[in-house]
Amino acid sequence: MNKKVRRAGITVLVAAGAGALAALIIRDQIIRRQRDLFSGSGLRRLAALGHVSRTPASVDTVHLLRDFIAWEPHDLLRERAASIIARMEEEVAGLVPEPKLEAV
Repeated sequence: MNKKVRRAGITVLVAAGAGALAALIIRDQIIRRQRDLFSGSGLRRLAALGHVSRTPASVDTVHLLRDFIAWEPHDLLRERAASIIARMEEEVAGLVPEPKLEAV
């Protein structure tokens, strides 16, 4: 019985280690490719869109995404970029202060 428990414990540890290693490799690849918005690979562009979606909203980012939409051949990636633009435009509009009108 003791051998079975030990073997099961080792198996669980090996599986957990392999899962952690796979997660680190995938994370590393995403980080390396996060700035490849105009890459030839669709997966790299998708990873780059994920990175851009987490950055703070700015006018420059919105312009970059509009250029990306004009350039991108795949509908799915264009739609993803359009949704990011819509969210960022709302955030940028919220940052602009409303002019205060004084009563005369």
